[in-house]
Amino acid sequence: MKNHSGTCRKVRGTLLLEGGGKRVGVKSLTGVARRLRKHSTDTEQHLWRHLRDRQIEGFKFRRQHPVGRYVVDFVNLEKKVVVELDGGQHALDPGDKIRDEWLRAEGYKVLRFWDNQVFNSLEGVLERIRNALLTPHPAPLPRGERGDNF
Repeated sequence: MKNHSGTCRKVRGTLLLEGGGKRVGVKSLTGVARRLRKHSTDTEQHLWRHLRDRQIEGFKFRRQHPVGRYVVDFVNLEKKVVVELDGGQHALDPGDKIRDEWLRAEGYKVLRFWDNQVFNSLEGVLERIRNALLTPHPAPLPRGERGDNF
């Protein structure tokens, strides 16, 4: 909330967003992520068996991991690849589009798969994830921000 000097101040442990929405604190998201990992779906467990322990070209994935104000199903932080699994509850969820746009604006590639794709064509799902990891990002970072400092 803005005070008289125009700066923002904390309100009861959360930060207010423009338009009156609340931003969840990082500690809150960590707890949410932990609960989601503990109660993962069958589809998440199935895909996790193939993503864990650097099984795809040596890339490390995290599951139910906070990214910004969201908790994503799976993420590779090195290549900024997010994998989201959608069941019936996501069929027409406008929040998914907003979330995907925010993630893309932050430089993440977002891959979405339906639950039945994971069970019926797992090899195709893994191949798309592998390709996303190995394909260079279409908009590379400007010089100096990518670690080359030339």
